Amino acid sequence: MTRYSVISAVQLPPLPIVEDSNEDFEALQRYLNQYSSDLPVYRCINGDRALAFLYRSEPYTDAKTAPRPGLILLDLNLPGTDGREVLYKIKQDDKLKKIPVVVFTTSNNPKDIEACYEQGVNSYIIKPMDFKLLKRSIQTLLSYWFEITMLPFQSPEEDQL
Repeated sequence: MTRYSVISAVQLPPLPIVEDSNEDFEALQRYLNQYSSDLPVYRCINGDRALAFLYRSEPYTDAKTAPRPGLILLDLNLPGTDGREVLYKIKQDDKLKKIPVVVFTTSNNPKDIEACYEQGVNSYIIKPMDFKLLKRSIQTLLSYWFEITMLPFQSPEEDQL
C-alpha cells in the first residue's frame, strides 16, 4: 500500500489557490504534483479573480471551468481585493461558507491571525521562508485536508448554483 493510496480511491475536489506570487505558486504546484496528479488546481492571481471564480462571473461563467471547490487556499496580501475581504465574502455567503478556507500567507501579524479566525477561517498557516520547512508545511497541509479530513460533499445540483 502506498502512502497516497487513499487519495487515488476517491475523486479529489477542485482546489483554487489564490496566490499572486509566481514563485510561491510554482512551489505549491511542484509539491501538489508530487502529491497527486489528479488534484484539479485552479489559480486565481488576485482577490477579484477568486471571487469571480467562486461566483461564476466573467471569465468563469461555466461550471466546468469553475467547479465548486472542496477547499480554498488563500493568500492574504493580494492586489486589488485582498484575502481578508475574500474570506469575509466567502464566510458571509450561504452557498460558499461551508467550503473550508486555509489561509497560507507570510503574515504573522497577530491581528491578521485573530481577524481571520473571527471571520471563520478553518486554518491559518504562515509560509515558511526555508525551502525544507515550506515543503513540509505543504505536505502536511495536503495530507491533513485530503487524507484525514472529510470535506463537505458537493452534490451535482449544488455545483450548478
